Amino acid sequence: MALLLLDLDNTLVDRDAAFRSAAVDFLAEHGLPAEDLAWVLAQDASGYAGRAAVAGALAERYGDVLSAAQIRAFLDHGASSRVVLAAAARAALTAARESGWSCVIVTNGRVVQQERKIRRTGLDGLVDGWVVSEGIGVRKPDPEIFRAAALRGGMSLAGAWMVGDSAHADIAGAGALGLSSVWVAAGRAWTEEAYRPTHTAPDVASAIRHVVASAAA
Repeated sequence: MALLLLDLDNTLVDRDAAFRSAAVDFLAEHGLPAEDLAWVLAQDASGYAGRAAVAGALAERYGDVLSAAQIRAFLDHGASSRVVLAAAARAALTAARESGWSCVIVTNGRVVQQERKIRRTGLDGLVDGWVVSEGIGVRKPDPEIFRAAALRGGMSLAGAWMVGDSAHADIAGAGALGLSSVWVAAGRAWTEEAYRPTHTAPDVASAIRHVVASAAA
């Protein structure tokens, strides 16, 4: 039995698509210009912008129309209420666990939001646990969050794999601990020169299947 660590946003679930859908409805619901969508997405920066910074930018732009509570509701519930788990990812996770892998989600973010996504998509029944950065006080790529995930899964990091979409947080973080990794490219080209993933896959289902097949070979 071995440990498979998995990122959540834009790896197991398409967080960007969920946020974009929420932003479209947010603008329409409040009578705001539809052409502001690109601006809202830019402020969000695929979830890497701090929540306070995004809230501040929205308040500055729309403060005469929106209340702080409306902005909070959008940021707290918009994307997390719309994420879905693709059938292929569900099947790959199920197969990995049936093959003896302990699967643990390792995600940066706020506990309430990330756990809402995990439960909404049914991932809570498909993995052996999860670690959220806010809950333990460290963020990827800090080695401690990976060690905490191994503890949560009741496993050693020896022989573990990390699957994720972030070069810095997921792949560099795994590499610093000597872990094998799969980068979920989603159509992007790898640009880092200082480090590389063990393998590159187009999507998370392919990534999980690669890990399972590599261990069985």
